Amino acid sequence: MRSRTSDAHDPAARLRDAIHRTGYYPEVVSDGVVGAVGGEEVVSFYVHHEPTIENDEVRRHITVVVLTATRLILCHTDEHAGDDLLPEPYTSTSTEAIALAAVKSVVVTRMTANPTSGPRPPAEAVLTIGWGGVGRIDLEPAGCNDPQCDADHGYTGVVSSDDFSLRVSAAADGADAVAGLLAFADSLSASTHQV
Repeated sequence: MRSRTSDAHDPAARLRDAIHRTGYYPEVVSDGVVGAVGGEEVVSFYVHHEPTIENDEVRRHITVVVLTATRLILCHTDEHAGDDLLPEPYTSTSTEAIALAAVKSVVVTRMTANPTSGPRPPAEAVLTIGWGGVGRIDLEPAGCNDPQCDADHGYTGVVSSDDFSLRVSAAADGADAVAGLLAFADSLSASTHQV
């Protein structure tokens, strides 16, 4: 929901405040983030709390991305109904720490409505970060221009890195959420340039 860069007094304190403002298991989320950050100074962060509807239930999850001087930290917490292993409702928190030197791409997509009517902030933004941890291959049968041809031309496809992607919109998350994601993306891009 919020992003701040290191221009304020204490980014780590603002990160804790942003996590607590969501009201989504703040102690659990903070514990995961603090453990993954490992005492490094927080340069920039972004907190995205998102409810989803699953059948007739509302489930919530939160993603926290943190930039330090040397690493990109991803922390994601989901809530779950009880199951055979854990009969009571529970949360699961996953963290990943990526060395900035390993980040291969930072893709930022900005969607701006009615661009001919003058400058305006983007209505949506998507941040996609690739470091080679997860790859996707999209294949389809290859063909030729001859409509009568029935030969096997093999396959054609695309290999892409799709390690992390986050989309926010002004309509769903608020204009400040879009601006915050873009500010975080700017900080990350600048940091990967310096590595």
